[in-house]
Amino acid sequence: MSHRTLITAESLAGLLGDPRLRIFDCRFDLARPGDGRRRYLDEHLPGAVYADLNRDLAAPVTPGSGRHPLPAPADFAAWLRRQGVNRDSRVVAYDDGNGMYAARLWWMLRWLGHDEVAVLDGGMRRWLQLGLQLSDDIPSPSPGDFVGQPRADAVADAAAVLAATGDPSQRVLDARAPERYRGEVEPIDAVAGHVPGAGNHPFGLSLDAQGGFLGPDELRGALAASLAGTPPDRVIAMCGSGVSACHLLLALEHAGLRGARLYPGSWSEWSSDPARPVRTGAEP
Repeated sequence: MSHRTLITAESLAGLLGDPRLRIFDCRFDLARPGDGRRRYLDEHLPGAVYADLNRDLAAPVTPGSGRHPLPAPADFAAWLRRQGVNRDSRVVAYDDGNGMYAARLWWMLRWLGHDEVAVLDGGMRRWLQLGLQLSDDIPSPSPGDFVGQPRADAVADAAAVLAATGDPSQRVLDARAPERYRGEVEPIDAVAGHVPGAGNHPFGLSLDAQGGFLGPDELRGALAASLAGTPPDRVIAMCGSGVSACHLLLALEHAGLRGARLYPGSWSEWSSDPARPVRTGAEP
């Protein structure tokens, strides 16, 4: 069975032992960057390797970049090979929160052309609720043969975002919390506010009360107002640093609304240049 957006814990448990399966533990805490790795070393899903947001799923920060710039495609592909990923691997990513960090790995693999990747719906919390197997063994995978080809149409840069703000046929969607989008609070970046004209669709709207994703029909309904009639392939998703926007892109894909792009630098990059326009408050 092909899993290209989400996979249930029950389905993943049935795949354990599949030689094509590669599982990535993406647990992370922005306030305590080493905490996710520590929890991974304590226990994790059987066969899982650890993916660190700062070290593995992002390049070093540079002047003018966002807080989590994308690594060079060749560097990320080489890292995937070291984790045992092959051209035909079935990849699953999970975290223990709302799926935000796992969605970043999901999007990055798709960015490099690998569609057989899914996020564990409900994450480790769902796995634990079901009493499924855990391990403290650290895998030593054999090098894989993965070769990625980046999809240029998967990303948008600041210039593309600026152009979209003046184009009524396009839509920029900001996945941050409403109070950050409106500029009422800004706990991380130096400037508060949002890209003028951008809509706000907090990524948490895609989740149910148990922390799992809404079904495709519910997602389409939840996304409809934010899309405002814009075709999904004319949408650019952003957030604070290009992480929670991947969660929004996963929701769009699971809802069958395909083709939206990621602005990887997101607000942390946009707001670093005082020449770029900033707006606070709600959009009219």
